[in-house]
Amino acid sequence: MLNEVAIGVGSNIDPSFHIPKAKQKLQETQTLIKESKFYQTKPLGLTDQPDFVNGAYLIQTADSREDLNRKLKQIEIELGRVKTENKNAPRCIDLDIIVFNREIVDPDFYQRDFLQTTVLELIPDLI
Repeated sequence: MLNEVAIGVGSNIDPSFHIPKAKQKLQETQTLIKESKFYQTKPLGLTDQPDFVNGAYLIQTADSREDLNRKLKQIEIELGRVKTENKNAPRCIDLDIIVFNREIVDPDFYQRDFLQTTVLELIPDLI
């Protein structure tokens, strides 16, 4: 059975390089159905950093949520993501599962307008 997943994508360190590279790596193991528009957004929490570019991908995958999440975190590492104690720190790429089989699994969906906008662009009848 294939799972339908919306993945939030963000970058504020060379996003014109990292976002397409993350997409390319994702497509090596997953089926990309469509992608949202990408938006420039102000950073949250730690505001003294460059703006982010955020969007979302809709994929189909045979992976479980846990396996897919491991693959996303591996892509982040391969692209040079360094996790810091501040979860709002600058990042070259951020890939998060937002919706898994029409279930909203990331609470940030409810707090971040750009997540709602991009995910609902991909799955308009989600809510």
